[in-house]
Amino acid sequence: MVHAPTRVRVIRAAAALTAGAALFVGGPVGAALAAPTTVAAADIDHSLHLEGAPNARDVGGYTTVDGRTVRTGMVFRTDALDKLTPADLAALEGQDVKVVDDLRTVYERILQPDRLPAGATANWYDVLGQAPIETMVDLRSAYVAFIDAPGADEAFAAVLRDIRDTDGAVLYHCSAGKDRTGWTTAVLLTILGVDRETVNADYMLTNQYVDDSGSSITASLGGGGVKQEWLDTAFATAEQRYGSFDNYVRQGLGLTDNDIAALKAKLLV
Repeated sequence: MVHAPTRVRVIRAAAALTAGAALFVGGPVGAALAAPTTVAAADIDHSLHLEGAPNARDVGGYTTVDGRTVRTGMVFRTDALDKLTPADLAALEGQDVKVVDDLRTVYERILQPDRLPAGATANWYDVLGQAPIETMVDLRSAYVAFIDAPGADEAFAAVLRDIRDTDGAVLYHCSAGKDRTGWTTAVLLTILGVDRETVNADYMLTNQYVDDSGSSITASLGGGGVKQEWLDTAFATAEQRYGSFDNYVRQGLGLTDNDIAALKAKLLV
């Protein structure tokens, strides 16, 4: 059964939806991307090595500023799941994925319907379904909308609560696994106490795992990478709107001290 926030806008104009697909599958045509970045903070391979989702990764393995480690095998971030092979699905079943959270718009879900591992519950948390049209044609505006758009806070918070509550692994994704998924990961790792440099490096790993041949859609739209300035925009917007990242987590996302403590208790060793 698929659950959706009550405030999700069900339909968008066709032109805006098409632009939205371009935005989150491949980004602006010809955009200059930073060089691939590797993460030195954890000596592990983050990739899940899924044939049908090249940007699928384990969020765990990083060290926090107080010397703890984010558990592996608990939280996964991926690109769209529509091209998963039987072997990919078996791998996710083997990882005990119990919840799949989809952050995409209506149009993206129609264009690339999920293939789910057996036994997983699907949730739909549309981050930008109620965002202004301009966020669909400019990535910097999209990263501002991650903080400002109606329904965005509820979507990101819902994923964090699923991670807190699920007995098993949680997988969340958008289309390319880089923007909405990237911000979700940055928020989670920062809450857990991972330093900003490592959070940035994890975000930039998209440029290592995804290239122009990642999918026919991505190739036609000019690539699937990220730029550090986009993530910086989201952090800066959160701090400007709420005074600090901590205030964003508590006031914007509505997480309590107990929520944060529960996430840390579950995900840190």
